[in-house]
Amino acid sequence: MDEDLRAAVEREAEKHALLNAIKHESDANVGAVMGPLMGDNPAFREHADAVPGIVGGVVARVNDLDQEARRDRLETLAPDELAEIEAEDEEDDQLLPDLPGAEDADEVRMRCAPNPNGPWHIGHARMPAVIGTYRELYDGWFCVRFDDTDPETKRPDLEAYDAILEDLEYLGFEADETFVASDRLEIYYDHARDLIDAGGAYTCSCSGEDFSELKNAGEPCPHRDKSPATVHEEFKAMIDGEYESGEMVLRVKTDIEHKNPALRDFVAFRMVDTPHPREEASEYRCWPMLDFQSGIDDQLIGITHIIRGIDLQDSAKRQRFVYDYFDWEYPEVIHWGHVQVDAYDVKMSTSTLKELIDAGELDGWDDPRAPTLKSLRRRGIRGEAITEAMAGLGTSTSDVDLAMSAIYANNRDLIDDESDRRFFVRDGVEVGLAGSPPEQAAPELHPDHEDRGTRAIPVGDAVALEEDDLPGREERIWLKGLGCFQYTRDVLQYTGESIDVVRDGDVDVVHWVPADESVPLTLRTMEGDVEGRAEPGVLDYDAGTVCQFERIGFVRLDQVEEDGSVAYYAHP
Repeated sequence: MDEDLRAAVEREAEKHALLNAIKHESDANVGAVMGPLMGDNPAFREHADAVPGIVGGVVARVNDLDQEARRDRLETLAPDELAEIEAEDEEDDQLLPDLPGAEDADEVRMRCAPNPNGPWHIGHARMPAVIGTYRELYDGWFCVRFDDTDPETKRPDLEAYDAILEDLEYLGFEADETFVASDRLEIYYDHARDLIDAGGAYTCSCSGEDFSELKNAGEPCPHRDKSPATVHEEFKAMIDGEYESGEMVLRVKTDIEHKNPALRDFVAFRMVDTPHPREEASEYRCWPMLDFQSGIDDQLIGITHIIRGIDLQDSAKRQRFVYDYFDWEYPEVIHWGHVQVDAYDVKMSTSTLKELIDAGELDGWDDPRAPTLKSLRRRGIRGEAITEAMAGLGTSTSDVDLAMSAIYANNRDLIDDESDRRFFVRDGVEVGLAGSPPEQAAPELHPDHEDRGTRAIPVGDAVALEEDDLPGREERIWLKGLGCFQYTRDVLQYTGESIDVVRDGDVDVVHWVPADESVPLTLRTMEGDVEGRAEPGVLDYDAGTVCQFERIGFVRLDQVEEDGSVAYYAHP
């Protein structure tokens, strides 16, 4: 092979080796390089015996470079190919589909509109996870708007406003702006007056039953043709609180013969006798329905994209009637299906959870059995793990299932490296030691990070084992970090054998704690509390620390005290 051909082989081999290494974020592989190299360069094929040797040398040089140096070199040799890889990487990393119409908007503006009737359960996390991810994707904007204009049926909880903002922060987001609908009633009243002037609304004193019969028959309400002056007068009386609940409503004129009865002359305002729990709103009695309030706010706040459940498709259709009266352009709407979460026996419903808490069946919103964000946070599960799992569900109109194992896997990736290992024995069986074992055990703090060293565990005269780990008569076990023992005459006799007995598969490795110096600890789990004892080193941690109880799972230390500690179980 002449020098020019050899140089050409090296040049092309380097390009393909760099492509292979960068694409797979690993060292290049000679076999993986040979296929595209020979395919792109037919002239090399007659020298097939010599090419692999040249490629091997080139691959070795490429593998000596770090990933940044590889990218720099490929940008010099083949910038177009590098750009293609980076574009593919960006596309692969995007969890969500492109937003329709996003490129035409000056700024993508979205809203998270919770009803503040309690802290968020896991299902609620989907909305902030998705709109927060879209904000980052499009360098956009999103707000939190508390839709709290139902003081009776979905009565707001005064503590929920701050609790929801804390949950949002836990998920990794902060709203660009926050609104409270019950602060904006005068705005809704003004737009109702404008709607009356436009001939788009009328006051109605029909009973719910009477109006339902007319609506279903496609017949107009007898109040539909009132003069605007009369409607204004009666609407003012509503605002002034002169009517009782159910006595008068303000309806939006739509199409009384619309094929969907739910869209026929829907209610915009009604009277509510129950005072709002917020002092600032407690005097109001005339309250907007969500479809009216939300539609007005979306326009005034400048929302460009709305994401809502598929069960709310009629809401968009109702709101479009109002938008048509005001000659407004309706935002882009994405409807998605419901998300179902496994692993819980408790219904994922704010009202149901509140009832269980009030009845004492749950200890609070952060009870490990509760499917709430407060519970997951207390268990040591990071909000980022939830956000990634929820965003990964996409925005399909079909109902989707979320396995908690997906959240656990994400969380494991986030916490594994930094979580020290410790021993915890559930309902332990105490066994004496014999044969002069070491006075102190030294298991690793982390099996993948030798540089962190070991932890010192005093041994004493006896250890506690989990009952299932107690060996049979004359059988051997390896107490992790301590050594090999044989169960003889109701004691564990130290044998002094090397770790080879474990490597040969003859001896099981078990965790343990010293009987005398271990720490009583309650492990709170989704199935209930588990009592046990932990190695004394847990007292070195602050409350809130996450560690792994070996052979049990990851936990968050909630209370660290010598006479009784508490940990919350996260996941395996």
